[in-house]
Amino acid sequence: MNKTVVLLLSLIFFISCNKNKKEILNNTKKDYTQYVNPLIGTSKMGHVFPGATAPFGMVQLSPQTNFELMYDKDGSYNPETYEYCAGYQYRDSIIIGFAHTNFSGTGHADLGDLLVMPTVGKMVLEPLKTQNGQKGFYSTFSHEKEKATPGYYQVELDSYGIKAELTASERVGFHQYTFPVSNDAHIILDMVYNVYHHENKNVWTFMRVENDSLVTGYRQTKGWARTKKVFFAMKFSKPFKSYGHKKYNKETYDGFYRRFDQSKNFPEMAGKDIRAYFNFDTKDGEKINIKFALSAVSTNGALKNLDTEIPHWDFNKTLQETKQKWNEELSKIEIKTFTEDHKTTFYTALYHTNLTPILYEDVDGNYRGLDQNIYNSKGFTNYTIFSLWDTYRALHPLLNITQPHRNNDMIKSMLAHHDQSVHGMLPIWSHYANENWCMIGYHATSVIADAMIKNIGNFDHQRALQASVNTASVTYFDGLGDYMDYKYVPDDKSHSSVSKTLEYAYNDWCIFQMAQKVGDKKLEERFSNRSKYYSNVYDPKIGFMRPKLSNGKFRKDFDPMDTHGQGFIEGNAWNYGLYVPQNINGMINMMGGKKRFSQHLDSLFTMNIDEKYIAKHEDITRDGIIGNYVHGNEPGHHIPYLYNWTGHPKKTQERVRMIMDTMYGPTVEGLCGNDDAGQMSAWYIFSSLGFYPVTPGSLNYALGSPLIKEAVIHLENGKDLSIIANNQSKENIYVKSVSVNGIAIKENLISHTDIENGGTLIFEMTNKKN
Repeated sequence: MNKTVVLLLSLIFFISCNKNKKEILNNTKKDYTQYVNPLIGTSKMGHVFPGATAPFGMVQLSPQTNFELMYDKDGSYNPETYEYCAGYQYRDSIIIGFAHTNFSGTGHADLGDLLVMPTVGKMVLEPLKTQNGQKGFYSTFSHEKEKATPGYYQVELDSYGIKAELTASERVGFHQYTFPVSNDAHIILDMVYNVYHHENKNVWTFMRVENDSLVTGYRQTKGWARTKKVFFAMKFSKPFKSYGHKKYNKETYDGFYRRFDQSKNFPEMAGKDIRAYFNFDTKDGEKINIKFALSAVSTNGALKNLDTEIPHWDFNKTLQETKQKWNEELSKIEIKTFTEDHKTTFYTALYHTNLTPILYEDVDGNYRGLDQNIYNSKGFTNYTIFSLWDTYRALHPLLNITQPHRNNDMIKSMLAHHDQSVHGMLPIWSHYANENWCMIGYHATSVIADAMIKNIGNFDHQRALQASVNTASVTYFDGLGDYMDYKYVPDDKSHSSVSKTLEYAYNDWCIFQMAQKVGDKKLEERFSNRSKYYSNVYDPKIGFMRPKLSNGKFRKDFDPMDTHGQGFIEGNAWNYGLYVPQNINGMINMMGGKKRFSQHLDSLFTMNIDEKYIAKHEDITRDGIIGNYVHGNEPGHHIPYLYNWTGHPKKTQERVRMIMDTMYGPTVEGLCGNDDAGQMSAWYIFSSLGFYPVTPGSLNYALGSPLIKEAVIHLENGKDLSIIANNQSKENIYVKSVSVNGIAIKENLISHTDIENGGTLIFEMTNKKN
């Protein structure tokens, strides 16, 4: 080869490398937050919050728009409290303050801790209405003067002429309030307010005024988390001129503290229900900033978090840092779409999958454990909020692709939970150093098995297997002893008996997968047998899963359409009865073969379910229903993909595209049900990319019909997976062929290996069904 050719090739290589570097540089500078609208899903059933937070941050600093008590005066449940699981409903026109903790998308609630509200004028300490019927300290607002982006929230508090701006680091909320001129400006710290509040929820509140600009303290509550403590440090950018508080509980004993007037300028505040205030003089346009740090450990921990994460008073600096953190997470999946609405819906969904679980430790690694003792995380970062009945289905499998290091830490957090549990169990549904026992199954096993099979992380496999076996052996847990004795959960001994049998059988298959991975033959056999127990609740005479009694007979009074009292939790036999992800072919054969099963799916999507069958479930509404298929709740999320196993993949493609088009969107009503800690959004991310984890704990993903034109997943191992949908359009919803790195896919599945190895996944799209 002559020198000229060598020089030419070298020049071409140099230009190519520099071009790639420029493209990478441009990619890192691209603002993906512009495609996210945190207000999507804040109307009706979405139950997401619009406020400021960092990715997986401990602080969720967000507006609260009502104060609904959990119980009415007669002691009955108040259904309106359900609408405020995240403290905010888009239809409201008032704001009562900004709380520092909020769930994202859950169907039950807690939190709403440490409410801050700026006001001017006469001091008012009740949020909605004073004791004599006058206006409370709430402010009116309009959505025209409201803005929400990742890591930033802004609103005009019209009643006071105050501009409120919020941002946050992982453990610190940063407030910026622009005041009018006033000799009566106030910052209220409402320690009474809670989401899902009841009169006995606040156990104790303690605060210290350390100096004229620093307040520390904690609150303990008894709610969904039975023993929850949140410590805080609140630092003002300007000294307050005076302060005080009011107690809303009857004081039965106060010792010799009664010799003081504790209500004004007394540096200790203690009681069950307290609202404090801090007074200022303000000039027109003057900004008062507040840094509000949280800790589950101590006020010293909160101070350390504050000084470490935001040691300055530059609001915009923190905002830009958090925005960059969001861009780093959002840029892990780049997409091209054929509408801007699809891009907004996609990146908002991706945003919602990066909110939960949350960090639950201080900057020094200290955290509160399940036994309420203080631990230091060694070799992992501790997380909390494990809504596992929801999130094992798609959120955690998605994290295995986009956040494998975090999911590894989440599993280690689950194992720490197990070690601290007096029951010797992995989390069922846990938050804030508490097990709340919500929902059914033991789905930490699914999260662990999925990571283990996909070689995610460095957690101890043997330890994880043993923790899973321990969990699956607690006989007094939710019908589990009967499940082991009868090989199904008897309906006359436990509610939701069919759902429990199906979920336990799947969980046991996950343990079988783990045992197989580590080579434990005895456990393999034991849990392989248990994973087949689902067949014991199938009634071939009627073709449905059905409640079975302890005498071995099926229950007589049974309606497969009804979602209440028929052996299923938040579902009916038509939907929930199709839950055997560990053996789909076996389920289809058991239910009459491919033709009959496909007809069942057709009927499910086209028949009508009467209102009476869903009336008793607040988690199931018309917004999330297609025919009798319920997408607004989790048990059916895999169902559209089941056509792939019946020889009708085109029907999967039709249904998946229809669901994406009708159940999601770029508006405040763009979620058809509770986002459930990111599960609903994770379904959309996977389906938009063209595949879905029907069976977490296996290597396979079922193929669907992608909504994107192109996508690039930037993997943590440094490789990229490019996804291309050739000839993509609104009409071309069918997949003509699929290939991975030039090799045709003959099954309707791709492997996790295909993803982690990187390369190119190509869908050839068409409008022709046949």
